[in-house]
Amino acid sequence: MTASKTAAAVKPARAARKEPPAETAAEASELMMGELSELLGYALKRAQLRVFEDFLQSVAPVQLTPAQFSVLLLLDANPGRNQTEIATTLGILRPNFVAMLDALESRGLCQRTRSPSDRRSHILVLTDKGRATLARAKKLVATRHEARLTELLGRDNSAALLAILAKIAREF
Repeated sequence: MTASKTAAAVKPARAARKEPPAETAAEASELMMGELSELLGYALKRAQLRVFEDFLQSVAPVQLTPAQFSVLLLLDANPGRNQTEIATTLGILRPNFVAMLDALESRGLCQRTRSPSDRRSHILVLTDKGRATLARAKKLVATRHEARLTELLGRDNSAALLAILAKIAREF
């Protein structure tokens, strides 16, 4: 036998090598969360990401982000308010808010007009298309997104969580 034939005979074939069980490989790839699993801020952020993902899927037919939906809701409830008031209420930075308004306005959902009392300020109003889009979005949010959250948590826990989150937003 030549050296190469001897080495081939001694070496096990690749296919015959034993692979670790798939479960062990999957378990080995999972990271240990450690202290992260005990941090409220981290848990809130992870939950927010999942909630936003579901929101976007729920309102996909009207193509609104959670922030855009919030703006439309505030404009509907507060017609004729200026853009600084809306941005401040929602905690949106001015440059981000201007870009968001540009997008909403380009879709014909809202309109900016100069304030008659302060020429440096813009008044925001929903257009007819904006009101129709908001009505459709509200229905999608209620029947899909909020309904899933309420089903997951139950009515009592949903109400309790809403109160807790409002307290954090108000007092923290």
